[in-house]
Amino acid sequence: MAEVSARDGTWTFDDEVLRIVPGHHRKVHRLRRAIGELEVPVEAIAGSAFEAGRKGGRLRVRLREGADPLSHVAAGKLGDAADPYVLTVDRDAAGAAGYVADEIRHVLDARGGDRGPTDGFVVPGPTVPLTATAGDGTVSFDGRQLHLEWTEWVDAAKREEGAQHLPLGHVRGVEWVPIVGLTNGFLRFRVDDAPVLPPRRDPRCVSWGVDREGGSTVLLAAAVAARIGRPGRAVPSRGAGGGSDARPAAVTGVAAVPVQDGPGDDADGGTAPRDGDPDAMLRRLRELGDLHRDGVLTDDEFAAAKAAVLRHL
Repeated sequence: MAEVSARDGTWTFDDEVLRIVPGHHRKVHRLRRAIGELEVPVEAIAGSAFEAGRKGGRLRVRLREGADPLSHVAAGKLGDAADPYVLTVDRDAAGAAGYVADEIRHVLDARGGDRGPTDGFVVPGPTVPLTATAGDGTVSFDGRQLHLEWTEWVDAAKREEGAQHLPLGHVRGVEWVPIVGLTNGFLRFRVDDAPVLPPRRDPRCVSWGVDREGGSTVLLAAAVAARIGRPGRAVPSRGAGGGSDARPAAVTGVAAVPVQDGPGDDADGGTAPRDGDPDAMLRRLRELGDLHRDGVLTDDEFAAAKAAVLRHL
C-alpha cells in the first residue's frame, strides 16, 4: 500500500483502488470538500505523474477518457486548487508522492490492457439530492427532476419564462463552462428539441460572473451526467460527502450545438459586460458587493474583481 498526505488531502493506493480523501484545512478548496471522498478503481486510471518543484510538487492522476462523470463534464477546465485528481505537496511529502505515482504506474504496466476511452462511466457519480446556486439562478436535482429558479440578477427573458421543471427523461445533455476572463461561466441542460440560446437568455441554463467554478455547479452537472450517461453505460451514484479561449464546452449525451451570438455575447455563449455599458457595470458591481458582504469573496478577491469591471468603464 502506498500513501501520501498533504494539506489538500490524503491519497492511498492499494493496487486495486486509489482512495482520495479531502483535507479539513480551511484553505482546502470548497469544491474538493463538496466532492468528498473518491474511490477510483485502477481500471479507470490512464496514468500518474509527480511534478517536482522547488517547494515540493504536484501529484497527478490521469483518468481514462469517459471514466468519471466529474472529469467528463469539467473537461480539464478545473484549476489545480479545485481538481480532486491533483494533490499539491510540500517538500517533506515529495518522496511519498513520487512513490505513489510510481506504484500506480507499475500496476498499470503490469496489467497492461487498454488505457483508452471507457465504454461507460467507471467512477460513480455524486449522490443526490444536490443544489447549486450561481449568478442568476439556483438548480436543484433529486435524481429524477431538475428545478431551476431565478435570482434578482436574472435576465428579463428568463424571468418571463419563470421557474423551470425538467424531468430527467427529457434531458439529452449537460454542458458546463467556468469563467474565462470576463466571459461568464454557465451550466446548461439540453432538453429535447428546445433551441440553444445564449446562456443569459436560455431558461434551461444558469450563468455567473464571479466565482470561477460557479460554486458546486460542476458537481451537480456530474450528477446529471452520471444518470443520463454517455455512449455506453451509466453507473449508480456513489456514497460520498457532500476574453474567451477556444476550448469547447463539456457536453455529455449530445453533440455540441453552435450558439447564435447576440449583442454582448461571447463566441462560446457566455456573456460579459460590454465596454462602456454603465447599467451592466453597475449590476456587476452590486453583485460583487453582495458576495463580498456575505463572505463569499475575500477582500482581495473583491478588490481584484471590482478592478476588472471598472477597467471596462
